[in-house]
Amino acid sequence: MTVQQLETTVAPRHVAIIMDGNGRWAQGRGLPRLAGHHAGTGNIKRIVREAIALGIPYLTIYAFSTENWKRPSWEVRGLMRIMAEYLDRELRELHAEGVRLHLLGTLDGVDSALAKKIQNAITLTANNTALTLSVAFNYGGRADIVNAVREIVAKGINPEDISDEMIAGHLYTSGIPDPDLIVRTSGEQRLSNFLIWQAAYSEYYMTPLLWPDFGPDQFREAVSNFGNRERRYGGRIGEGEMVK
Repeated sequence: MTVQQLETTVAPRHVAIIMDGNGRWAQGRGLPRLAGHHAGTGNIKRIVREAIALGIPYLTIYAFSTENWKRPSWEVRGLMRIMAEYLDRELRELHAEGVRLHLLGTLDGVDSALAKKIQNAITLTANNTALTLSVAFNYGGRADIVNAVREIVAKGINPEDISDEMIAGHLYTSGIPDPDLIVRTSGEQRLSNFLIWQAAYSEYYMTPLLWPDFGPDQFREAVSNFGNRERRYGGRIGEGEMVK
């Protein structure tokens, strides 16, 4: 699908991706798991550029969950090193292409050197407008909601005044529209604690492709598939009107 063809369909404002299958990609090639993670980070650039080309203003990627700390220590250290190397290698180019980096999650427990790199990247790209790339790093959907509730309680807000909008305003995604489309690679069909509040009315696109093999053509296919769907938001379509 070309950019011109996409313009004739309903394009998502926000696409979120669960980048799954790096380990299996490496295993299938007789390579160590970390080689799959290297390949996976290398694929991010291709998808970011395609999102910009298609005029999609928000892209979110699931990079490291709060549950990932349970993996073997050697793998966790390797993932942190790959994250640091990615910033060293790609930050200048992302900034030049107008990408604003946004963190979903917390830097608690993250090595101070890596935490500083992440904070510097966020500061450097804060005024960019071509694309907001939110990186869910040390992120969990339930923890996101718990943190929001704690902030609201700490402010002493009356329970009767708490609304959906108020909770959303205290999530890590505050100021960012909920994802229209969530893509998961590798054939798995679950959210894995990813944006569980924000994804209430998202459309889903599951593909058996492993993340390193999910390229620009496949991304356009997912976006095109979204454009052909009717979004009902829990209601129904009747006589040309949305009934909620």
